[in-house]
Amino acid sequence: MTVLRSANHFQEPWTSPDEDPFIRIENITKTYDGEVAVNDVSLEIYKNELFSLLGSSGCGKTTLLRMIAGFEKPNNGRIIIDGVDMTNVPPFERPVNMVFQSYALFPHMNVEQNVAFGLKQEGLAKSEVADRVATMLKRVELESFAKRKPHQMSGGQRQRVALARALVKLPKVLLLDEPLAALDKKLRERTQFELVNLQELMGITFIMVTHDQEEAMTMSGRIGVMNGGMLQQVGTPSQIYEFPASRFIADFIGTANMFEGVLQHETEDGVFIHCPELGHDIVVTRRGAAENGAPVNVMIRPEKMRINLEGDPSQGMNNLKGVVKDIGYLGDMSIYHVLLTNGRTVQASQLNFQHTQERKITWEDEVVVSWHADNAVVLVQ
Repeated sequence: MTVLRSANHFQEPWTSPDEDPFIRIENITKTYDGEVAVNDVSLEIYKNELFSLLGSSGCGKTTLLRMIAGFEKPNNGRIIIDGVDMTNVPPFERPVNMVFQSYALFPHMNVEQNVAFGLKQEGLAKSEVADRVATMLKRVELESFAKRKPHQMSGGQRQRVALARALVKLPKVLLLDEPLAALDKKLRERTQFELVNLQELMGITFIMVTHDQEEAMTMSGRIGVMNGGMLQQVGTPSQIYEFPASRFIADFIGTANMFEGVLQHETEDGVFIHCPELGHDIVVTRRGAAENGAPVNVMIRPEKMRINLEGDPSQGMNNLKGVVKDIGYLGDMSIYHVLLTNGRTVQASQLNFQHTQERKITWEDEVVVSWHADNAVVLVQ
């Protein structure tokens, strides 16, 4: 997964004690007919950040977005934007605009009229409306489509019209609800670049809702993972992927090999975790928050696992014997499904440096999967 953020976005304002959050969400709760949709969520988002709320359908991410927009009112908690409490402020008085999943374009209006609609509602002079619309259409590369109706455009073009209509009002915050969900894979990948570049150009805080893990990882400065109405973890894409806070997040973000065990003891050689299903110990470098005797899960990502015909005797290496039962070819890499001697199947991925007919390991080969203690993550059960 490639993170597209430019160098200035790696200053990470959330790590600086001198930076104040631009948006504060404080203990927000929302219920519908007694059912909790958002459960005591607190979150800080910084100016000019592209922040993603990531989770499966029904996790509460869109409800939280709609509360920031003012379309839903929380039962408890506060929403503060740029130092002002917006909890009870109506949507049209908030410095926020929203792009909906359906784009919500007016079918009887052309592109120019759609983009100008909000500005005309504010009573701006015709000349200012025309100038701002022209500037925005240029930014989203739709100048030549100004007179077209939405039905005469592709999905990607309609999405850019919706963006232009939202951004032309110069909001302090742009909210995006699954903005790329209706696009095919190739167009979605290309539009990710366009969105990131537009956000950097405009210097506006973007908050995006998505269920697509790769989309969130690729575009975001930080991600908030939601599940069951609760915010499970907030971090950069690499923090979320490399050091998930729970087994749920480890499984939800990418693919994870997981072993259950009990943390035994720590020596100069590492932390030893006894795994009854394997019949021996796993060695890890970091114990996380686990104490001796605690039940834990040990996570290893497939790309951290090496697969060879022989084991690796190096210090700190864990080795498991097995048989290759399946190979998934993905073009740039292959995923090996290895059946271990205890009946468990693990996945190991390798880049395809050679043509597939030249690969050294194939179906039914007896192999050893190995990983270094540094590459295992301990999760408290």
